[in-house]
Amino acid sequence: MNIEPTETIRNATRSDALPLAKLIDIAGEGIPTWLWRQSCTAGQSPLEVGTQRAQRSEGGFSFRNAMVAKKRKNVIGMILGYPIDVAPTDDLNALPAAIAPFVDLEKQSVGTWYVNALAVFAGQQGQGVGSGLLRAAEARAAQAGYRRTSIQVFAQNRGAVRLYERNGYRTIAHSTVQDHPCHPYYTGDVLLLVKDVER
Repeated sequence: MNIEPTETIRNATRSDALPLAKLIDIAGEGIPTWLWRQSCTAGQSPLEVGTQRAQRSEGGFSFRNAMVAKKRKNVIGMILGYPIDVAPTDDLNALPAAIAPFVDLEKQSVGTWYVNALAVFAGQQGQGVGSGLLRAAEARAAQAGYRRTSIQVFAQNRGAVRLYERNGYRTIAHSTVQDHPCHPYYTGDVLLLVKDVER
């Protein structure tokens, strides 16, 4: 799928694991690094943990669930998505405060193709790359037989909210941000937005 003559969207491969890890940390406002740090062994960086996880063939954060936008030979953006067919059974009170609102909203996303993360590197933003990645994810969802895509975003991230609304997404639910140590949004809500897609 082409965005511009110099930009292409394709399925991610295992060799894309490093930029995938960097981009999901951007999308997650630092939450991924905070989680990865808790799994580091001696001398290991959080980014190395994230890269190893992106290289896996299984799990939500796997290269198999991602698509990347490339300009020339460089990955400039990514989108990570997969279906939610069964509601998570996690006890929200037992989860880290940083991720509890997201799991809460995942429970309301059953039956959708869930866009877990979308990010574009600084310097490549504002050029339609994010919109192109959204369209690619919606096409993948439709091919898999899903009629609706869903995505979550901090309400205070107005730029991202505007991007999703411009692309036809609408807010259907929200969950309150809990006190946590790892990203810039300490108050407000996480929003759940959805879009109907044609099969």
